[in-house]
Amino acid sequence: MYPDDSTDQWHQGQGLWADVPAEDWNNWKWQLKNRLTSTEQLEAHLKLTPEEKAGCLFANKKLALAITPYFFNLIDRTDPADPIRRQVIPRAGEMHTAPEELLDPVGEENTKPVEGIVHRYPDRVLFLVTDRCAAYCRYCTRSRLVSNAQDYNFHPEFESGLDYIRNTPEIRDVLLSGGDPLLLSDRKIDYLLGELRKIPHVEFIRIGSRIPVFLPQRITPELCGIFKKHGPIWMSIHVNHPRECTEDLRAACERLAFAGVPIGNQSVLLRGVNDHAETMKSLIHRLLMMRVRPYYLYQCDLITGSAHLRTDPRVGIKIIESLRGHTTGYAIPQFVIDAPGGGGKVPINPEYVKEVTDEAIVMRNFSGDEYSYPLVDAARKAPDPNAPELEHILA
Repeated sequence: MYPDDSTDQWHQGQGLWADVPAEDWNNWKWQLKNRLTSTEQLEAHLKLTPEEKAGCLFANKKLALAITPYFFNLIDRTDPADPIRRQVIPRAGEMHTAPEELLDPVGEENTKPVEGIVHRYPDRVLFLVTDRCAAYCRYCTRSRLVSNAQDYNFHPEFESGLDYIRNTPEIRDVLLSGGDPLLLSDRKIDYLLGELRKIPHVEFIRIGSRIPVFLPQRITPELCGIFKKHGPIWMSIHVNHPRECTEDLRAACERLAFAGVPIGNQSVLLRGVNDHAETMKSLIHRLLMMRVRPYYLYQCDLITGSAHLRTDPRVGIKIIESLRGHTTGYAIPQFVIDAPGGGGKVPINPEYVKEVTDEAIVMRNFSGDEYSYPLVDAARKAPDPNAPELEHILA
């Protein structure tokens, strides 16, 4: 089931940590210090299934276990199939690698000119600035790197990355990612953004973060002040299910928006989490209510140990088709597959073009009705006598 969009569904208290002083609960450093990071801590609060217990015992060989108290409160502890639970509690499926799965599913390692920089597209780079997250998504594309459970031994090199960007004038767009950049101190974030703003050819700075979802307490007035100082800073957050859209997340997004940070959302299509049209519709409506524009819906990457969370891409196409015409265009994300091996993001859309003839594009709308739109050549053959300039325009 998915929640409705009534106001009372947004509220989220301290739950299991009701006796913790509000001052501590609302302190992001307290949340980090008190993360659940072991099987024993989980079992103190819920009954793990055998599959989950096996996954937890294996986790530190693949991707560390860590869940903030705030996010753990969102789990339905009585339901092993709970969509929040599936995202952050390891399962035995992580122990098995399907033939199609890869450690580096989107080919980042082959496009790293210097440590921490992925330069795959002509005008933009991915700047990996940390290998740590507030909590760990079990389908993480960078599980080879994030948390260092696989002894990847990544050490962020701010200066070599900044020097590469300074010395590569075709770069106009920089995306800070990791790990999660918002786990860095205010001082380091201020420094990185300030140095990037000094580079004349850098026009566009983005941050990819799930911190507002896992740790909304991190979005402090001081951090927002840094974004405002160096703005516009664009941010992509990562919300997968409507129950993640709490009052705390809405407040964090509002603080970001009022600091001049445009926010988009990137969801990953996950089996048993959001692979249902009504769940996705509820999610995107809540996002708009939080000042967040649904941006991408990703097909889950072919990362090792993710088969139990991946769903058929045709499900994503059907979900997008179910949304088109039934909600505002602002709410509809672009469904994409990050092509395995480094091909980049490929838009995957329902088929609306039925035929392209010499005369027109024949298309269908969301309800299946057929329409045609004339091509330019057809317009040239039959110019509008009331528009004598048409021949000049089409020449």
